[in-house]
Formats: sequence, C-alpha cells, structure tokens
Amino acid sequence: MGFVELVAFLAIIMALNALAIDVVLPGLPALGAELGVAGGNQRQLVIVVYLIGMGASQLVYGALADRIGRRPTLLFGLAVYGVAGLASAVAPNFGVLLAARVVQGLGAGSPRVIAVSIARDRYRGTEMAQVMSLVAMVFMVVPVLAPSVGQGVLWLAGWRWIFGVLAVGAAAVATWAALRLTETLAPAHRRSLSPRTVARGLRQVLTTRATAVPMLAMTLMQAVVMAFVTSAQQVYQETYGVGAAFPLWFALIALTMSVAAFGNARLVRAIGPAALARRALHVMIVGAGAMAALAATDHLGLAAYEVLACLVLMGFGFVGSNLNALAMEPMGHLAGTASSVIGAVGTIGGALLGGAVGHLYDGTARPLAVGVLGLAVVARATLWLAPSTRA
Repeated sequence: MGFVELVAFLAIIMALNALAIDVVLPGLPALGAELGVAGGNQRQLVIVVYLIGMGASQLVYGALADRIGRRPTLLFGLAVYGVAGLASAVAPNFGVLLAARVVQGLGAGSPRVIAVSIARDRYRGTEMAQVMSLVAMVFMVVPVLAPSVGQGVLWLAGWRWIFGVLAVGAAAVATWAALRLTETLAPAHRRSLSPRTVARGLRQVLTTRATAVPMLAMTLMQAVVMAFVTSAQQVYQETYGVGAAFPLWFALIALTMSVAAFGNARLVRAIGPAALARRALHVMIVGAGAMAALAATDHLGLAAYEVLACLVLMGFGFVGSNLNALAMEPMGHLAGTASSVIGAVGTIGGALLGGAVGHLYDGTARPLAVGVLGLAVVARATLWLAPSTRA
C-alpha cells in the first residue's frame, strides 16, 4: 500500500471500533423497549461491555502480532468481530446481547493493535504522530456519520439490523486486507510466545516512564470521550429534548474532533507532540470548567452545552495522536506488545472511568461536566511525571 491507501486503511480498521459504539446509540431506546431494559443507565452497558472486551483482548493480540505477524492477527480479529455482530443481531434477550457484545469487543481489539503496530513499523516520532493524526482525522468522521446511519437503519429495518451493518463492515475490511495488506513485521522483530518473553515485554512497557506516563494520560482522555459518548443519548434526548435530531447534534461534536486532528497533523512538526498535547489539555480544562460552572448554576442550555462540548473534544483531537506517538516512541522493537498494553489500559480504564461518569446521569449534564473537568485536570498533572511530557 502507498501512503494514501495505508492511511485510509489504518483509519478504516480503527473506525470499526468507533462504528460499533456510535452506530448503536440511536437504537438504545428501541433495544431496551424490546428486551425489557427500561433504565437508560442500564442500556449504557451495551457500550461499556464492548469496550471492556476490546481492551482485554489487546494484550493477547499484541503478543500474537509480534509473533505471527500483523496480517493474520488482523484477519482473525475481523472474523470474530463480524460473527459477534451477527450474534448481536439475533440476541433473544439482554443478557445474550451483552455476551455477544463482549465477544465483538474481543474481536475489535485486533484492528486497534494492528493499526498502531503497522504505523510504528513504518514511521516513528513526529512522523508517526503526523500519520496518526491523519488516521484520526479520517476515522473520526465515523462518529459524525454513524449515529445518522444507525438512525436510518432504525427507521427502515429496526435496531437488530444495526448490528448486521457491523458484520457487513467487518467482511468488507477483511476482504480489503486479504487483497492488499502485506506484512510489515520485520523478521528480526518476531518474538517468542513463551510466558517469560511475553512477561518481559509487558514489564518493559509498564516500567518505561516515557511510555507509561503518556499512556496513563491517554487513558484519562479516553475516559473523557467515553463519558460524553455513554451520556450522549440521554443528555440530548432526555435533558435537552432534541428527539430525532440527536445524530445531528452529536455529529457536530465528532466533526470538531476530526477537524482538530487535521490541524494537529499540520502543526505537530512545528510545535512537537508533547507541547501540543499540553496546550490542548489547557483548552480542555477551560472548556470543562466553564461547562461545570454553568451546569452548577442551572445555566447550561443546549447551545452552551454544544459549544463547550465541541471545545473540550476539539482538545482531544490534538491530544490523542500525540500521546499515542509519545508512548510508542521507545517501543519500536516490540511495537505489537506496546500497542496492545497501551490500548488495553486506555480502553479498559477509559471505559470504566467514562462509564462511571455516564452512570451518574441524573437528568442534567452536571455529573458529566464535573467528571470531565476532573479527568482533564488529572491528565494534565500526570504529564509532569516524565521528562518527555513535562512542561
């Protein structure tokens, strides 16, 4: 694959993760009504369990990717993702649906690990940050479109077909990979799957400060995104009463993130990934602080919420790719393992923390605003713990 096709491919395989989250959001009320799940906070589990499955599986895929290669590991994960999508579509009750979503998350861990591993195989440092920004710019278009796609499928065929869309998407991407993707793992970097070798690799990732610190900050940033995502349907449709226009309001936030990722790709060479991440975090703290202040005084209307949510998540568009590149920089010799650990910690931690914030929904945006502010402040403080990210 050439540069343009590779960026598009990496963006699409990472976008499968976002698609499995955002396309489902409009169908949550109908899903809950049919399967007897009345509480909106309980319906959020459809998102949270998927993320936990995705996070946990990445540790396995990282070791596999460093042993058997990127291509076969990706194809296996896509197969699991697609089959679980079909199982979700025919689930007879909420428990079976949650189990199928966990399995789908187990499959989704592969595309995430492989995308970052391939990027690190081909690029490093600021160049990798630029590539990942371009990837983020493309795959962040998915949250712009996915809720509208989900809403359209819901109108035409019902919520079960939303999961069928995910299965079709996995099949299409697997075909692309089978026809066009060549192996990027250098033979010299193939690692044993012995428990001792795997444990040594995990220990190296977790004890290298230049990797662990941006990984921790990235986890907190993913929690910010998941807090917004898990709360989105309730905040827009229950708090602000936007009804079927919910995908449009949500799309504007996602579009802001995509534009920010494009801006990051243009600026990162001039400013550097660490400095750009710090400045973006300052913007996020200001936006979340204003949102929390307005929510505390009952002055957070729909327009103010939308503007400040765009501001906060615009910051994430500048933070995510840079922290990921900083964390991967010392790990070229075990990129699969490093990518899996970073992904697992970020996904599981983000799902649990963000899901906890979302579960506090009380009919207002107040818990979301306060939770996001706290996460952003702690993330900024975390960057002081390593020379590579310190101000």
